[in-house]
Amino acid sequence: MDKADRIDRILKNEFFRLNVEKNGEAEAERCFCRHDMSHFLDVARIGMILNLKEQQGVEEELVYAAGLLHDIGKHLQYNEGTPHEQASAEIAPVILRECGFSEEETDIIVRAIRAHRDKSSASEKGLTGILYRADKASRPCFACKVRQECNWKGDKKNLIIKW
Repeated sequence: MDKADRIDRILKNEFFRLNVEKNGEAEAERCFCRHDMSHFLDVARIGMILNLKEQQGVEEELVYAAGLLHDIGKHLQYNEGTPHEQASAEIAPVILRECGFSEEETDIIVRAIRAHRDKSSASEKGLTGILYRADKASRPCFACKVRQECNWKGDKKNLIIKW
């Protein structure tokens, strides 16, 4: 299998699509940021920008796979109370294996997903740090109509564009 096809396979994967749909159902009434395809792609693309800008050399497929899967289990946090980084790290390997990722690649991606909310990941090199920083940078708080009601602390909100 061509490596470039693996990201398309994630996007077409039935289990991936089912979990994206479940996230949408769980967030149907949510007025704050959503954990949907738009967010997943923003994180993947910002992750690639960081990867290139910082000259980290992480494989593109790993950055995109982590971006697409990092919040895939958010619905389980809403419905069962499972922290979404844990839920996503449990869902991701099933999808990654079905889409042609090796055990080593899967382990790297899952480690990054598990740590994407851990502030100590912010300064890490490699996929874990890239995913953390891309996820945080993806939120356009400066343009949000409900930012005053948001429970993110002031210093966590993106009130300016960082480039």
